[in-house]
Amino acid sequence: MTDIVRIDDEVISVDDFVRTLKLSGQFESLVEQMVRDRLTVNAAKKQGIPVLTEEIQERADQFRRVQGLHRAADMNQYLSALGVSLDEFEEFITDALYQEKMLAKVCNDRAVEEYFKLNSPKFDSIEVSHIVLDAEGKAKEMISVLQDDPDCFAEMAMEHSVADTRDKGGLIGKVMRGSLKSDIEAKVFNAKVGDLLGPFPSPDRTVFEIFMVNAKHPATLDEESTAEIRRLLKEEWLLGRAQEHIIEAC
Repeated sequence: MTDIVRIDDEVISVDDFVRTLKLSGQFESLVEQMVRDRLTVNAAKKQGIPVLTEEIQERADQFRRVQGLHRAADMNQYLSALGVSLDEFEEFITDALYQEKMLAKVCNDRAVEEYFKLNSPKFDSIEVSHIVLDAEGKAKEMISVLQDDPDCFAEMAMEHSVADTRDKGGLIGKVMRGSLKSDIEAKVFNAKVGDLLGPFPSPDRTVFEIFMVNAKHPATLDEESTAEIRRLLKEEWLLGRAQEHIIEAC
């Protein structure tokens, strides 16, 4: 199939479609996702992870219900309109099940717990506020004011900060490691609750940032950190699988 759609006498072809994906910057991400999916499916098959006929049927039935295709004739018409055969649809469903089972194995509860034990400092978090000023002199003067009256931080942020957090009294909220510049992060995470830090200049010294630490939260294996660990486990595993193959653009 070389043509995708026709508008009057104008035809949009597969080549037009691919060109648009490339120029819009979506092509590489789509190809990357397809490679990741294929690596996952291949690994699942290599490990002998089973996908049962009943599971394929159940997933196909779910797909049809979501699409509102309640009769076999409706499904056949739907696939025909897409130019997809029944075998290709079944392969699509089966591959999706392989991916889910493989990644569920990689990111199982035990793997998450072990990763957390080895890397728990990564999941420490703090709550911070900041004030951003457009001159070093203003920033140094602000530090002096705040040292005398720390409770006025939010008021000073609303009156003087140039950051978009000014309406919230400078509140950034909860941040985890990796969310701040490395040199600032080390100082902020080592600070005590109530400490003022800065002013820290931007690389071009056009703005200067002051932080206040509002609260510190030692790492816990909660819903948020569990989700992040599963993401990290998945990425590390996929990187390992990619290194086992020769992957070239055609």
